[in-house]
Amino acid sequence: MTDVTQDGTPQPSGVRSGRRQFVIGACAAAAALAFTMAGRGGLPSGIDRVFAAQPRDGGYDAFIALSQHLTGRTSFNKPLAQRVYAALASASSQFGQNVTALNTWIGSHGGVPSDTVTAALQGERPELAATVGDIMRAWYLGLVGELPHVQVVAYEKALMFDPVSDVLTIPSYCRDVPFYWTRKPDGG
Repeated sequence: MTDVTQDGTPQPSGVRSGRRQFVIGACAAAAALAFTMAGRGGLPSGIDRVFAAQPRDGGYDAFIALSQHLTGRTSFNKPLAQRVYAALASASSQFGQNVTALNTWIGSHGGVPSDTVTAALQGERPELAATVGDIMRAWYLGLVGELPHVQVVAYEKALMFDPVSDVLTIPSYCRDVPFYWTRKPDGG
C-alpha cells in the first residue's frame, strides 16, 4: 500500500506520519492496559503507587500532577502552566479545594483513566466533574471562564494543536474575540 503525502506525492508504505504512529501506539497501550486490568482485576500496583505519591494540597504542584493525569502529558511549558493555574484559581474560590478532592478521588479509585474521569464523577461529584472540564478547556482551548468574561490564557501553545501539528500550520493570530464564529452574521 502506498500512502500519499500532503502535497500528493507518493510516500513509501514503511514511512508513517507522526500522528498515525501516535494513534497506533495509543491503541496498543490501551489494549495492553485493558488486558493487564482484566487479568489482575484492577490497575497494576505500580500505577496505584504513582497516584498515592501525588501532591494533594491543592496548590500548583497538585494542579500539575492532576493535569498530567488528565492530559496524559509528562511535562508542560512552565510559564503557560503558571498562567493556566493562576487563571483557574482566580476564576473559582473553590479551585484549590477541588484540585485536592480530585487528586484524592483519583488516588482512591485506582487511577481511573483520564478519558473516563468526568463520566465517573458526573453522578457522584458533579462539582468536581465541572472542575475537570475547566482544566481540560484551559489546557486544550486556552480559555478560562464563561462568556462574557472569558480569559484567553493560551493560543499557539494550546494543546488542541498538538495532534495535528505535523500537517496544520497554527494561525499566528486570533481573528476576533473567543467564539466569534458562533454569532450570526449581520443581516442574517
